[in-house]
Amino acid sequence: MNDTEHEIDGIDQALALVSRTQPAAPAVPAPAAEAPAETALPTDPADSGAPAAGPANSDTAPAHPTSTPWPEARAAAALAGRTAPARPRRVPLEQALAQILAEPLEALTDLPSFDTSAMDGWAVAGPGPWSFQDGAGILAGRAAPDPLGDGEAVRIATGARIPAEATAVIRSEHAHADEGKQRLHAQREVIPGQDIRPRGQECRTGDRLLPSGSVVTPAVLGLAAAAGYDTLLTVPRPTVEVLVLGDELLTSGLPRDGMVRDALGPLLAPWLRALGAEVLDTRCLGDDPEALRRAVLGSEADVVVTTGGTAAGPVDHVHPILAAIGAELLVDGVDVRPGHPMLLARIAPDTHLVGLPGNPLAAVSGLLTLAEPLLRALAHRPAPEPYRAPVRDDVPGHPVSTRLVPVTHRADSTGAEHAVPLHYNGPAMLRGIAAADGLAVVPPGGARAGDELEILDLPWAEGCFT
Repeated sequence: MNDTEHEIDGIDQALALVSRTQPAAPAVPAPAAEAPAETALPTDPADSGAPAAGPANSDTAPAHPTSTPWPEARAAAALAGRTAPARPRRVPLEQALAQILAEPLEALTDLPSFDTSAMDGWAVAGPGPWSFQDGAGILAGRAAPDPLGDGEAVRIATGARIPAEATAVIRSEHAHADEGKQRLHAQREVIPGQDIRPRGQECRTGDRLLPSGSVVTPAVLGLAAAAGYDTLLTVPRPTVEVLVLGDELLTSGLPRDGMVRDALGPLLAPWLRALGAEVLDTRCLGDDPEALRRAVLGSEADVVVTTGGTAAGPVDHVHPILAAIGAELLVDGVDVRPGHPMLLARIAPDTHLVGLPGNPLAAVSGLLTLAEPLLRALAHRPAPEPYRAPVRDDVPGHPVSTRLVPVTHRADSTGAEHAVPLHYNGPAMLRGIAAADGLAVVPPGGARAGDELEILDLPWAEGCFT
């Protein structure tokens, strides 16, 4: 098993840990009428977890009989990405940013490749004072300088080659040059080897600098260049095409005549990029089943993401289209609120479809439940360490399903950090998630103030937009 495979295996282990450690919690009453201003915001009554009237395909209806528990759904998405065929490619350094190393990065040369000066100053040989000649001295980028004789000094620039027989470099500010007598005097003790970067100080040829599976950051690009690379073998960012469904959606202007603004088109592309994907296109298809079929079959993306149409209403076409084209349903509904009518399907050995619900926060839930682990595994990114934090307030739960609740981190008067649940957290709302830096994973039944819950960090909390 190589480094990448070992790290990707951690996805399933981490998710299994979440499943084992989610605490059972007693039912939690609704928050008091008066709450701190930052959280005293109304929720969507439809997502309270209580039985509600409404259409059978609403987000508050009982989950589909085939619904998958939330941790298992995330693990299934990761497994789907891990088992898809890998297609490493060799790319120039300038194209490798944010991709994943498909092989270890090994030094092609010693670093530094010759003894160099770490400072502007004087290269000296033996004890002082030292004699020197007028001139510019040794500059960076020049051929090997002449050796120094015992008791000799020469001016030297940072990064320049150290002449043979030199024993130390004296910084300019620590030396006094008597130009008339051409004698150099040190103003503090000179230690043999000081301010000399010896050849191979950072690495030797063949040293492993980074394992496969490492993310190519700007610093990695610099290291690779210094180590002698012009190209890198990487796993490319998985490609995604977004298909926005719904005849009721407007792409500009104010809502009118029963039409609403499309919130997911502007939201999904940058979020998917922050998750490590290359977004090829975002298209609005309305509720046209034939257009959806053609778009799915004609897509060149590794992952097709659809919004809406995943339930069983009269214009919910995703399931019928997947059945008609012979797709394999890997996840068909998830025990999570909001967003339970999400799905994951394999269209071809190397192509998947993530079906997100049409309600905005429900779609975000599907994005983090299915798309994030799928894209991470396709890119061979390692799973993040599970992160837990105490919640400051009681959090109502769903009787049987996991809830994902927007939270923001706050420190109390003692400096202890808590996750503060935010309201406006119904399936059709984005106001809560817009103010959040994470989503708390609330077990069935809810959580009490002080309970530690798993937190899903949001990309903008770390500035991860590329």
